[in-house]
Amino acid sequence: MGDGPNSDTDKPNIMTTAPLPDAPAISSHSDALRVGTDPITIEEIVAVARGHRGVALDTSPAFLARITASREALEDRLGKDGAVYGVTTGVGASVTNEIPAALRDTMPQNLFRFHGCGTGAILEDEAAAAVVVIRLISLACGQSGVRLELIERLAAMVNLRLLPQIPSEGSVGASGDLTPLSYLAALVSGEREASLAGGVMPASEALQRCGLEPLQLAPKESLALMNGTSVMTALASIGHYRAMRLSRLCAAITAMACDVTHGNPEHFDARLLGAKPHPGQVRCGAWIRSDLTSKRNTKPARLQDRYSLRCAPHVIGALIDALEFSRNSLEIEINGVDDNPIISDDGAILHGGNFYGGHVAMACDLLKTAVANTADLLDRQLVLLCVPETSDGLPANLVASDEVVHHGFKAMQISASALTAEALKGTMPASAFSRSTESHNQDKVSMGTIAARDFLRVTELSETVAAIALLAVCQAVDLRGAENVGPRAKTLHTAVRNTIPSVTEDRRQDHDIEAVLTMHRGETLPIGSLSA
Repeated sequence: MGDGPNSDTDKPNIMTTAPLPDAPAISSHSDALRVGTDPITIEEIVAVARGHRGVALDTSPAFLARITASREALEDRLGKDGAVYGVTTGVGASVTNEIPAALRDTMPQNLFRFHGCGTGAILEDEAAAAVVVIRLISLACGQSGVRLELIERLAAMVNLRLLPQIPSEGSVGASGDLTPLSYLAALVSGEREASLAGGVMPASEALQRCGLEPLQLAPKESLALMNGTSVMTALASIGHYRAMRLSRLCAAITAMACDVTHGNPEHFDARLLGAKPHPGQVRCGAWIRSDLTSKRNTKPARLQDRYSLRCAPHVIGALIDALEFSRNSLEIEINGVDDNPIISDDGAILHGGNFYGGHVAMACDLLKTAVANTADLLDRQLVLLCVPETSDGLPANLVASDEVVHHGFKAMQISASALTAEALKGTMPASAFSRSTESHNQDKVSMGTIAARDFLRVTELSETVAAIALLAVCQAVDLRGAENVGPRAKTLHTAVRNTIPSVTEDRRQDHDIEAVLTMHRGETLPIGSLSA
């Protein structure tokens, strides 16, 4: 493998400057995710992607029979000189090219090699692991005509954290994620580069360190690996998980902002929100009520607060409902067969378009808009905190010093505004930018992977706005006194102050922002329960 004129190994390999790591031991997680049986959730995908769980294939006779029957149906069709896309024919617009039997074994390698044209940043290990496990789930459905050996190899790669280096750009989302998934097929075959135990090395060396031989992909197998939506679905799943946690953080910050500005808690009354009972709105209101102080020494400063406080359950609730709405689409995509052609349970070989990522694209376009609206909400709340007329008398810019040379959160407000503007700019619907490509064969495409990348970027920006807003409300708690705020404000204030001191004079705050993001993304920030 890999020494022919078209081999990827003719190109220089990316190498780390540090010593290459030894192969890790096979994962021995006692709660390994069972693949090939029950449907798998977004949360389970993220747990495996982060290395908290391993995977284990179903070992039942029914599962093994399903995989075997699928491969045998494909081989039977080929033995009868039947036409199978990507095996007896070329791919894409080259479908009219007939592939002689003598050349069919070279198709799998050629397919992933000519798709080796990805560009942009390499996906982080969490995303790459999610890609591999979602591709594994699809192939384990037993309708892609691949050998059990290939499915077992993907499972081993997940457990070993042996991951492809996948460029993030170059997919139009139909015919699936062909170019980015070619990097998975290449790794299985011992070509291109891999991540292993935190180091990047040639795929052949990574396989060797794990005690694995490159697989010679059989006819149809590289197509089965590449012709699906696993990259966009992986990114969307990670974004979905993060956006749900962001919604809870936004509710907690809103409660803190209400406390420190002497807002009116009546805005979050269950009777009020129940009169128009959107589930997310009701859920967010319950979060905020649980976070607010039960007794307050001061009356509300206003009968009706400005919209960024009064309407917070409606803004955050729209995100929560968008997340619930999109969950169904994403989990169908995770657990479905997105290959082409597929081998049905009755042995028929069916050619179609299950690789089309339209549902993922629409979900991501919806979610990035809902997420960006929460960034805008928090940015408006930050303004309320920094202006004495809207904060009920807090010092301008939350300055904690009598010296006029200090500026408090003035620049933090500017940063939050810039981040919010960028998040809002990222809401342009990627799915609306379909374009004809590949000789007008792929003449209507989903742009799902671009939508998913946008969704993750908007979520990242919005998390950063939330980090700045949290630092600001913690500063306001310092100024008001912790005895005057609710239970969530006290808990979050303590967690932040254990790491980050109050701003008593002008200093850099970029490290403060990063520290809050680290706590939030590492799930050590006590934002409260996500349950209703």
